[in-house]
Amino acid sequence: MSGSSGLSGRYAKALYQLAKDNKTISKIVKDFEGLKDLLENNDNLKTLIYSPAVSKANKESSIIKILTKAKAEKLTINFCGTLAKNGRLILINEIIDVFLAEVSRINGEIKAEVTSSFILDQSQQDEVKVAISKATGIKKIVLSTSVDESLIGGLIVKIGSKMIDNSIKTKLNRLEIAMRGVN
Repeated sequence: MSGSSGLSGRYAKALYQLAKDNKTISKIVKDFEGLKDLLENNDNLKTLIYSPAVSKANKESSIIKILTKAKAEKLTINFCGTLAKNGRLILINEIIDVFLAEVSRINGEIKAEVTSSFILDQSQQDEVKVAISKATGIKKIVLSTSVDESLIGGLIVKIGSKMIDNSIKTKLNRLEIAMRGVN
């Protein structure tokens, strides 16, 4: 996997190869997207995964039960169970990110995180995709949107390590800093 190093990268690479061999990449992508969403929104699951007070065996059985109930792919269930058994479940977020990034890269996609002051409807999302496509030359754009009402207006777009902040909040902050220098 390009650009991935360390333990998380090795786990993600191993899972990718297994998924490729079993022709289950798209199913694992769906499983991981669901698990990532669950991790972001469920404090109990975060506690289960990151608490050193929870034993490896409890983590393993719990994550297997959760994924089984979610009707996850058998490979996803076994993989996460193995992570828990080996005391590596705390790496799951990084592994998911590396795995999903690699799948996107192979599919010729780039992922763009867009933060706006309001929920973007489909036509607005399409306009953002077109603008990103023109700027990058890449046709397949996968948008991940979020809302931050404190931005007042405008957008923040993150693509990999690059960020374009065109929010009114940032412009006002810059203006405030510039005005301090006038006195």
